[in-house]
Amino acid sequence: MTANSFIRPIRPEDDAVIGAIIREVMTEFKTVGPGYSINDPEVNQMSAAYSNPANSRYFVLETDGLVQGGGGIGPLENGEDDVCELRKMYFLPASRGQGWGRKMVQLCLDTARELGYKKCYLETVERMETANLLYNKMGFKALCGKMGDTGHSSCDTYFVKELDH
Repeated sequence: MTANSFIRPIRPEDDAVIGAIIREVMTEFKTVGPGYSINDPEVNQMSAAYSNPANSRYFVLETDGLVQGGGGIGPLENGEDDVCELRKMYFLPASRGQGWGRKMVQLCLDTARELGYKKCYLETVERMETANLLYNKMGFKALCGKMGDTGHSSCDTYFVKELDH
C-alpha cells in the first residue's frame, strides 16, 4: 500500500464496491452457499446496515481513492446487550500482509469500547488461517461453540475478546 492508504467510515457510494469485495474474498476462501455471511442482505447496503451510531460502525480501507476492504462492528444477533460482533472484515489480496487487518481490528475494538460493549465476538472459518492468527495475536480466545444467532451456520471457528475499559 502507498502513503495514500487510510481507514475511514463507510459512505453510501462505497456500498457496491465493498459488496463486490466481500463476494470476491468469500469466493476466494470457498465460503459461499447456505450458512455464510455472503448471503446476508446487508452485503449490498453496508452503509445503511451500519448507520445506527448508537451500536454499529463500518470502516473501509481506501488506497489512492479506491476501496480495498473493510470491517465493522455491530450488536451480536440474539446475544447479550454488551456483546458486539466483529463483522465482514475482508481485504483484497493487494492490501493483505501490510498491517491493515491489525489496524482495522484495533479501530473496531476501540469503537466497541466507546459504544459500551464489554466483549467482541466473531465467527470465521478455519481455512482463513492468517486472519485466525491475527485474532489470536490480538487477544481473542477460541470458543468451542457459537454465541448468539447470526445465521452463519457454516462457520466453524469462533472467538471472543473481553474489552477492558
